[in-house]
Amino acid sequence: MDAGHVPVLFGEALEYLGIRPGGTYVDATFGGGGHSRGILDRLTSGRLIAFDADPQARERCRDFPAERFTLVNANFRELDHRLDELGVAAIDGILYDLGVSSMQLDVAERGMSFREEAPLDMRLDPTTGPTAADMLGTLSERELAQVIFEYGQERAARRIARAIVRRRDEGRLPATTTALAALISGVLHRYGHRERIHPATRTFQALRIAVNDELNALQESLVQATDRLVEGGRIVVISFHSLEDKIVKEHFRSDRRLEVLTRKPVTPSEAEQQANPRARSSKLRAARKLEETP
Repeated sequence: MDAGHVPVLFGEALEYLGIRPGGTYVDATFGGGGHSRGILDRLTSGRLIAFDADPQARERCRDFPAERFTLVNANFRELDHRLDELGVAAIDGILYDLGVSSMQLDVAERGMSFREEAPLDMRLDPTTGPTAADMLGTLSERELAQVIFEYGQERAARRIARAIVRRRDEGRLPATTTALAALISGVLHRYGHRERIHPATRTFQALRIAVNDELNALQESLVQATDRLVEGGRIVVISFHSLEDKIVKEHFRSDRRLEVLTRKPVTPSEAEQQANPRARSSKLRAARKLEETP
């Protein structure tokens, strides 16, 4: 496990996954590998398949047992296709730990954070697709405001979008994370008022979600995962903001093949929140596949 990466709700996730020692499991978000190691420790003859869109993930699993572990460099929305390639028809359980891993936040050139100056990239897979800079350079003011409002839940979305497009029209569009954060701070700053979070936080979240199409990917993957589960198999999802949690909650409730195991979302203990501040906003939901009816 990466020294800087602490798996959130580690024990709770593994408990709800109900691991069978000889089962086949999927870690849909490998990240630092913490949850994957926990699953492997509970397998004997079983198998774990982990997904991560980040090409650097392969460097973090060099010591994993090749006979029981397979890393797939792909987004979890490709679950069906990739499992077919591996000849895996059914799985006993799948775990999602959503959001951005600490490793991705810490690599400045990814542009996920504004703590250091970096290009406005924000792609989970930096080898494919448009960047955040591409999005800022092409979306209309209305489209940009919609992205910031819907995905960042930012009430000042229109003002921020207007300021960005004005800079673009002047040929001074911010090209780095710190420059964009400074622009947003200037738009939202209120003298004598101390913000609980940095003014650019919600806009950066919104751009990252849009660049990676994260919410649509989650919806698609949950359907595929439910299709692949064996009777009694489980889906466990750890989310970090309300948009993700709403998708998970609605899928679990609307898919009649699933029995919800968490009447209310499981949240981290006070001790875990103090030890790992990243855990504070996390929520865990779990569901079990019911017997298929003819």
